[in-house]
Formats: sequence, structure tokens, C-alpha cells
Amino acid sequence: MSFKKLKVYENAYQLAMDVFKVSKSFPKEETYSLTDQMRRASRSICANIVEAYRERTYPRFFSSKIRGADAETSEMLVWIDFAKDCGYISSEVHQSLGERYKEIGRMLGSMATHPERFIPREVVGSNQ
Repeated sequence: MSFKKLKVYENAYQLAMDVFKVSKSFPKEETYSLTDQMRRASRSICANIVEAYRERTYPRFFSSKIRGADAETSEMLVWIDFAKDCGYISSEVHQSLGERYKEIGRMLGSMATHPERFIPREVVGSNQ
């Protein structure tokens, strides 16, 4: 299975694209601060998921990278708070993004706690 088939990756990727679209309307003075931070953090979630998945035969590495992705989801909650409080996004957009990031965080938390679920079958079979 490809990492692109992981529901958490699909959700994180779509959310990163939505953050990109929403942040296009931010003021120019935010280009190298809030806009950049939000785009980087949202994309980093996806990148960490992919790195973890590629090394999933090593449960500790997998869990560590997944926890890194989860940390980025928490960071995004802060950035969307700033975006709302600065008046760049509506309360509705803020709530929607927040709920979606929290759901991704729950999924990542489960993955980090249970890395054995992601070890390829051929590796599990060779260890028996």
C-alpha cells in the first residue's frame, strides 16, 4: 500500500491545500510570517507522515516521526487562532480547520501508539 492511500495522509494533504487557499487572502505583511508558518507547518505534517511510512519497519522511528507530525498539527491550532484573532479568517473557517486538525491529531496519536499496525506483512511474517 502506498502512503497516499492512508486516510490520515489524504486528510492532511487536503487540509494543507485548504490552508494554502485560505492563506492567499492574508495581507502582504503576513507573507513571511503567519502565511509562511501556516503553509510550512501544514505541509510538514504530510512530509512527516511520508517519512514515517517509508521507515515503518522500525517502530521507534515510525512513532517518532508520527509524533513529529502530531506536533505540527498542534502548531497549526495556534496559527489558526492567530489567523482568526487577526481577522484573516472567519470563526466558521477557524472552527472547521480546528476540528479537522484535531481529528488528524487523534489519528496520528493512535498511529504513534500502535506502530505495529503499520509494519509490512512480509516483515512481520519473516520475524516468526
